[in-house]
Amino acid sequence: MKVAIITPYYREPREMIERCIRSVAAQDVPVTHLLVADGHPQDWIDQAPVRHLRLDCSHRDYGNTPRSVGGILAASEGFDAIGFVDADNWLDAGHVRACLQAAAEAGDRVDYVVARRRLTRNDGSVMPILTQDDHDGSHVDTNCFFMLPGSFHTLGQWGVMPKPLSVIGDRIFVGSLRHQGLKAARTREVTVNYLCTWASLFLAIGETPPDYAKSQIDGNRVRDWWLGLDERDRQIVDRLAAAPVRFAAAQEAA
Repeated sequence: MKVAIITPYYREPREMIERCIRSVAAQDVPVTHLLVADGHPQDWIDQAPVRHLRLDCSHRDYGNTPRSVGGILAASEGFDAIGFVDADNWLDAGHVRACLQAAAEAGDRVDYVVARRRLTRNDGSVMPILTQDDHDGSHVDTNCFFMLPGSFHTLGQWGVMPKPLSVIGDRIFVGSLRHQGLKAARTREVTVNYLCTWASLFLAIGETPPDYAKSQIDGNRVRDWWLGLDERDRQIVDRLAAAPVRFAAAQEAA
């Protein structure tokens, strides 16, 4: 099979991007790695064992636009499977093989695979915590999607998703896959290393958050944007998100 891994990048430090590139190059099955610069290309990547695409401006949508561009390009070039890994994250050497194995075991009607992740610190050590939706599978992080031809028609959704939704883009995306009735398989082992940048998770295990940690997403801003739309605009949002988008009013959510 021809497998592509797509990595959007913005202004991540070189050492992070190099770690990501090494992890894809170390896969125990052949993989083509596409790095897509979101307006801030780093010239040294031209010499790395990857394909380097340069977008001429940044899109400020958490990598959705470069992720979509890379995914659509891979689909148009005849790749049989397309995975994603952000520039600050990295994969175990058996990641692609585990995804292919999960797909094979699920049968020929599976549309995409969900890989499992661990939360890590920047030094590579594993944090002794997972979110509840990681445990129960209700949430799928962007780095855990491994797309097969039955889901290639959804790759453009990353790019057309309304920008206010991009902050919760992976939740919108997996919601659209489920709304369309696409069949998923899930890997057995954990193969995705997710650099934890959430201050609350460090505090939950009694650690001081590192400098790169950030506060939780303020869902109220997304909700307030949506509540401010008229009926026609909400219809358009639903079409671009490929699934109904719903938020409760503040008094209803209280």
